[in-house]
Amino acid sequence: MAKVEIPAVYEGRPVVTAAQARALDRLASEKRGIPADVLMENAGRAVAEETLSFLKKNLTREAAQARVVVCCGRGANGGDGLVAARHLARSCVAVSVFLCPAKKDSPYPELVRANLDRAREAGVKITEAGEQAGLAQALGQADAALDALLGTGSSGKPAGAVHHMIAELTRAKKPVISIDLPSGLHPDTGYHSGVYVTAALTLTLGWAKRGLLTAHSQRYVGTLKVLDIGYPKDLKP
Repeated sequence: MAKVEIPAVYEGRPVVTAAQARALDRLASEKRGIPADVLMENAGRAVAEETLSFLKKNLTREAAQARVVVCCGRGANGGDGLVAARHLARSCVAVSVFLCPAKKDSPYPELVRANLDRAREAGVKITEAGEQAGLAQALGQADAALDALLGTGSSGKPAGAVHHMIAELTRAKKPVISIDLPSGLHPDTGYHSGVYVTAALTLTLGWAKRGLLTAHSQRYVGTLKVLDIGYPKDLKP
């Protein structure tokens, strides 16, 4: 079988590695003056808009009729999910957030804490997702789920609460929309360690990551769309 080349450009933007994506993120904030909280807000809002479109076009569900479960990790990907949950709630979607508990020696990052407070103020139901948290029941009643567990900064096999939440997402067999990449998938290679999310739609932020465009990753990525979250058009790796 002929090797499938990964394109250098996807949807008009460069295809990047995880390290390049993180470097560009820092460059946008430090050199171009775009605050990280603005990028996170833009990302979450764009994810919410695409989720509403998916619910309507793919599931024939209007916002006021829809139920969505958002599974959030402890880091920036989880912060994006919290912002998306807030915007979905404002659009009258019934949203339930399940958030991986902070570790005793590692509290949530500042942006995650800020958006956790904002989501609560907006009336979003949030559960810190320990083993007993009732995620399975919520997923059983949901139309779709948002995967905001792991982003490009993660490495190794998902464990603990993240592993548990991925397993529940898999068992539920509901359509999953992944933020940036399906959790458990390596952003550069497209391979996984055995614990992973299979997405119906992947909404990658700013630039497509190389691993999302490999032939073997397509069964996990589903439909891939790049979201414009406010990076300057001339910002390149």
